[in-house]
Amino acid sequence: MIYRNVFLHQPGYELAPVVVRSRDLEQQLATLYQKLRLQPGQLEALTGIRERRWWHPGTALSSGAIAAGHKALQAAGLAPADIGALVYTGVCRELFEPATACRVADGLAIGGQTEIYDLSNACLGVLSGILDIANRIELGQIRAGLVVSCESARELNETTLRRLCQQPDMAQFSRSVATLTGGSGAVALLLTDGSFNLPCQHRLVGGVVRARPQHHALCRWGVEETAPDQLQQFMQTDAVAVMQHGVALGQETWRDFLPELSWQAQQVDRVICHQVGAAHQQEILRSLDIAPEKDFATFPFLGNIGTVSLPLTAALAAERGHLQPGQKVALLGIGSGLNCMMLGVLW
Repeated sequence: MIYRNVFLHQPGYELAPVVVRSRDLEQQLATLYQKLRLQPGQLEALTGIRERRWWHPGTALSSGAIAAGHKALQAAGLAPADIGALVYTGVCRELFEPATACRVADGLAIGGQTEIYDLSNACLGVLSGILDIANRIELGQIRAGLVVSCESARELNETTLRRLCQQPDMAQFSRSVATLTGGSGAVALLLTDGSFNLPCQHRLVGGVVRARPQHHALCRWGVEETAPDQLQQFMQTDAVAVMQHGVALGQETWRDFLPELSWQAQQVDRVICHQVGAAHQQEILRSLDIAPEKDFATFPFLGNIGTVSLPLTAALAAERGHLQPGQKVALLGIGSGLNCMMLGVLW
């Protein structure tokens, strides 16, 4: 996939207001820790995550996405009427129907001839949304599109904490560690064809996608029936297998990504990875032979915000001067499924 007329703009984002420390979660798991003889600090030691953020109870997903969308449009100086397509790409959605994107579009005063829809691809949702909008722009169908997402980890984590207290065993705890890394936040990313003469345009050069769907059962998040007419969220992750097979898929994708964009490994100035945790970050950088100083991490204080993690990390990296004009930047995403997507941006 090579693009010639697609530009990314500084993402708008919204940080969830409630800071939840790993030790706060461990205090709620005191019974399990005592039974399993676990020492406090294990959660941070296993993941590298000190804290993450949650929304207040009852916060609508659309409200976070709307707030981020307003920021993205205001920063670029673009009007709602300029948006030809709006896609909501979060794992979390408000309803089965209508599309959560419809409520977001209404909050942003976007409508008329705009195409409005949801798109799902686990933690790669925003990257898939970028490709979908980029294709529309490259084909000349639209001049501008908005990709929005909002994730909430509170509800799933509260359910998981209750389950662990009711079933305090090591196997259940091991399958739940990845769940307890979850954070909350929202992001909106504007893409245009470059014809608006906007500031801070970053050209999307192209990308590569690769998949190993035989590993689709390694990480599952959904609802299960606990009693007649009673449903409860669950998430189970084989973290070791996800990392093993995810890294292998990442290596395969990286080998194809560089020649596709006519880039050399040493020419990649910066990378922004999906934020999972310390072990995953270290292993993927090591396996791709990428110097740690080229990366920018937010997981220690934001956790894993699913689809929001990578674009929010890019926004913070730009704000703090880690991304500079003219740099070749690789966006590296690996999501459950397993799917891998790598996009190249000339910053």
